[in-house]
Amino acid sequence: MSKRTKSPKPSGRGRSTGRSRSSRPAQHPPPDGRVRRSQAISTYGPGAMIDLVDHAVIVGGLNQWHYGDLPREAYAIKEPRLRDLLLHTLKKVDPEGALDLETPFRLPPAGDDQNVSRNNGIGAFEFPGWFVCQSCQALTGRSVLSTEGASSKRLVHDCGGRRAGGLAMPVRFAMACAKGHLQDVRWNAFVHYGNPSCPNGTASLFLREGDTRDFADIRVQCESCGKRRMLADLYNPELAPRCDGEQPWLGPNVREDGCEERPRLIVRTASNAYFAQVVSALSIPDTGNEVRDAVESVIGKLEIVKDADGLRFARQYSDVSEAIGRYADPVVLEALAAIRAGKKPEREPLRTAEYHRLIAEPIEQPGDLPPVNRQYFARACSVERALPAGFRKLVRVHRLREVRVQVGFTRLEVPTPDLQGEFDLAVQTAPLAKGSTWLPAAEVLGEGLFLALDEEAVLAWEERASVKARARLLEDGYNEWADTMAVKPPPFPGARYYMLHSLSHLLMTALAMECGYGASALSERIYCSLPKERTHKDKRMAGILIKTGTAGAEGTLGGLVNEGLNITKHLRRAFDLGTLCAHDPVCAGHQPKEDLEGRLLDGAACHGCLYIAESSCERFNRYLDRALAVPTLGCPEDLAFLRERP
Repeated sequence: MSKRTKSPKPSGRGRSTGRSRSSRPAQHPPPDGRVRRSQAISTYGPGAMIDLVDHAVIVGGLNQWHYGDLPREAYAIKEPRLRDLLLHTLKKVDPEGALDLETPFRLPPAGDDQNVSRNNGIGAFEFPGWFVCQSCQALTGRSVLSTEGASSKRLVHDCGGRRAGGLAMPVRFAMACAKGHLQDVRWNAFVHYGNPSCPNGTASLFLREGDTRDFADIRVQCESCGKRRMLADLYNPELAPRCDGEQPWLGPNVREDGCEERPRLIVRTASNAYFAQVVSALSIPDTGNEVRDAVESVIGKLEIVKDADGLRFARQYSDVSEAIGRYADPVVLEALAAIRAGKKPEREPLRTAEYHRLIAEPIEQPGDLPPVNRQYFARACSVERALPAGFRKLVRVHRLREVRVQVGFTRLEVPTPDLQGEFDLAVQTAPLAKGSTWLPAAEVLGEGLFLALDEEAVLAWEERASVKARARLLEDGYNEWADTMAVKPPPFPGARYYMLHSLSHLLMTALAMECGYGASALSERIYCSLPKERTHKDKRMAGILIKTGTAGAEGTLGGLVNEGLNITKHLRRAFDLGTLCAHDPVCAGHQPKEDLEGRLLDGAACHGCLYIAESSCERFNRYLDRALAVPTLGCPEDLAFLRERP
């Protein structure tokens, strides 16, 4: 997918890539940049800053996403469980918004570079509004710059005197607050110590870098009055101004009043400039709400239905017949009445429902094949009788569909979901739009292996004195980390999560050696219950889903699923990988509390043993401790869940 830059005033729109369907020449200039559709809900979602060849832009909000003349069916994504979860919680982010029941989620627009249209693609606004001349280091606004030629997009600064015009590039600094607000550095007020204008009249600002090119040597100076200031002063929160609440991705001059945060200086391309909040759900059958979900999928065609006669008329539509054709009239009318009355369906939390579905899958039989057009198909592997001690069930998921939806984003601090993968949207979440009826989404088709642990074995392990002592040690580090956060994160996940997460990383590394997919192509989904949920049998979870898939593809080749037949061998290799790290004894002896490196959420974990690609880990390589999973140098033997090699 590609984007077109908007000028400081909203004018152009982004464009999406695709093949030309016509030989007609393009009526508009080509797009300024391209990103994958799946990236438009994560790395480059609304509010993200992107460097283009000649400009720097910020991706526009959902009001800048345009689909041309495409019918809704071409870009709509349906996932009832995820929709019901977000239906009410989204109000906390966008009080003016309300998810549409029929098409609550949409794929990012995919346009055609050969037939560019302003009615198709994603718009992007030019940001920041300040530029630095590469010839004389002048710091100037957009209005005083000119282009190289009539067809050029490169901006030039008139240096004056003996100097020829220099190429002007966007300044690489901006100010952001923890609520996601973003603004240009107030350069005039900064260098003049709060005075927005130069005492000698017109300011003449320059961004000077020292000989070392170190950040500490960068200074801003006004040659009109001679005042200068080190850029590092902006890191001092006492010197930073109040946040203006600007939301430039929603349009020029859009702001949220009443922000009391102190904005911080950031580099536009830094990793802490944008964190997408993405909630995902597996598309599993929900037997308790199957009829309701079918009715909601065609609710627009059922608006005129009042009784059985109206329903029989509506069944003449092909899409209605396909959705509800197998259900009797009284059942459909009952579901329709419940929807119109606003009655919320009773659904389990996202991962609890998935865990119960996976754990209940029947043993595979000879000849079992996924039905045509089935998005989910899984069977328990018959080798479960030979699983090592401590494991309960292995399920091979031949077909898997995961829907990922971006609900908002944060800056400066990584958002922390709870163990169900959900975010507290009332806390430090920036909106994707104002008054939107849909959210951007992507669907990933693939396969996976689900490994459930023996609940009784896990409970017995949690009661060991050494495990409780280790949990207290990890919780001390967690609490120290939580005290540094601007917003209190979810509760401490407990030793169970550390163990499951560490075992998942070891198993992914082992599987990547033979399954045919690179290590970064695998990802995890941890099913874990909180310590306080141990007393409720229906809420207990202890499982790992290792999956692979690609957005926009038909699926995968079965390599991961087939390795489920050799799960004992892979568990044995995972055990060997974890028992000894190349950085032992330093890694094995790591203590999270008061760690000088700031690794407050890890026990025995590092790049030599547990860390994997961050795109594969659901917690950015945090909450890891191999000492809880396998025997580790210098730790008590009964601390590990797998005390013996499988």
